[in-house]
Amino acid sequence: SDGSIRLHQMTSEYPLMQWNGSTKGQPIIALQWALTRPAVFFVLDASSNIYIWDLLQNDLLPVAKQTMPSERVVTMTLLGEPEKANGLLGIVLAKESGQIDIQYVKKKWALP
Repeated sequence: SDGSIRLHQMTSEYPLMQWNGSTKGQPIIALQWALTRPAVFFVLDASSNIYIWDLLQNDLLPVAKQTMPSERVVTMTLLGEPEKANGLLGIVLAKESGQIDIQYVKKKWALP
């Protein structure tokens, strides 16, 4: 609810990493790991901002941020084929009106 993200290992109750205020205090609506690239995850906050984290490139801050200004995004999920090395990765965004938007991710964040 405060925009903090914690990365846990299944064998410990304490986080390996913790990023406080990663969304400048906005609640996190959804967080999903990339299906095609294990070190990348995506975060959607309550202000319809999408943050891309690539832990191999920068483990302190997101590597990109995209604001969805037209309409509030209520949830997101990812689509892709992890068993294929084509690097196809998409973000499915559900908007408040019920409209669905699919956007494809740049290859640098999608390739295995």
